[in-house]
Amino acid sequence: MGNTGKRHARSERERTDRSLGDERRKTDAELVRRRAHLEENAEAVVQLARERADDVLQRARVTADQKLERAGTDLHERALLDEERRREDEIVRDERAAADETRVDEQAARRRALTALLALERAQTDEHLHTERDRMDRMVGSRDDFLAVVSHDLRNMLGGVVMSATALLRIESEASVRAEIDREAHRIHRYVARMTRLVADLLDVVSIDAGRLAVAPERHDARELLGETLDVFRPLASVKKIAMSIDVQAGSLLARYDHDRILQVLANLVGNAIKFTSEGGRIDLLVEAVGDDVRFAVRDSGAGIDPGKLRLVFERFWQVDEKHRSGLGLGLYISKCIVEAHGGRIWGESEPGEGSTFYFTLPAAASASTRDVGNTG
Repeated sequence: MGNTGKRHARSERERTDRSLGDERRKTDAELVRRRAHLEENAEAVVQLARERADDVLQRARVTADQKLERAGTDLHERALLDEERRREDEIVRDERAAADETRVDEQAARRRALTALLALERAQTDEHLHTERDRMDRMVGSRDDFLAVVSHDLRNMLGGVVMSATALLRIESEASVRAEIDREAHRIHRYVARMTRLVADLLDVVSIDAGRLAVAPERHDARELLGETLDVFRPLASVKKIAMSIDVQAGSLLARYDHDRILQVLANLVGNAIKFTSEGGRIDLLVEAVGDDVRFAVRDSGAGIDPGKLRLVFERFWQVDEKHRSGLGLGLYISKCIVEAHGGRIWGESEPGEGSTFYFTLPAAASASTRDVGNTG
């Protein structure tokens, strides 16, 4: 990454740090406010209890005074009442002192509990902020890796276009060299097609990230889509002597889907099947009704995939085999997003050396009205 890229990444991280710092300060302020509120409420309760105790003591004193007045000049009775009053005052003072001591102990315990709670919640906040920080760092790193791969692939293909164009300029236009001209022209077309595919994948990822992956479902016969896919890919498969066939049940298989988008999904699956199937292998395209769904399948006799890695193939930039890398590793990720935007799901089944089968479902036309199908976002 150049200096400009480093400065940009550093600037993004600084903005992330400022944002996380703001969240930390807001959380701390809220915790302090809650602590003060709890302590204020506790003080109010204690004050109310003391006021009620004082009121009880005052009423007891009034009662004792009234008894002394009724006693008159009887010294013995007055002495007994004075002693009774003294003992009651002493008991009240002891209870008041004990209550105050208990209140101090309870306040200290409550303060320790609130301090521990503050520390715990702050630790949890810090953990969340660190997790977000790490996630942002991974996103920036993933973006940089992505840009590096795109730059590398586009640069290589542009170099191929330049070399082919240069070769065409050097070829004289006699009929004897027509075949060479055609070969170079076809090579240019292939490079341009690959670059167009890369750009289309990039645009799809941007749309997915923005929540605006557009799908426009309409009523179609799924069998016709398989026939169209077979017509497109059979010439490519024949180059590797790979046999292709379709297997569909009798009768119509109506579903609601965006024709071009689902053709894109099938193109990704069949393209991968051709890439990883050895010469002389076989690829079958299947479609059938399963409950309220129409289920598509692309089955190949290729190298297969470790079952433990199957869940990874739908992640961004993941490559089954670096030796066969001819794209960005976005095809299956985009396919997953397209299928899910239709209300369906996609998955794979495979064993190393036993080939792979990738399935995806779409709502049947009769049941599609009950599902959320349309533009995402």
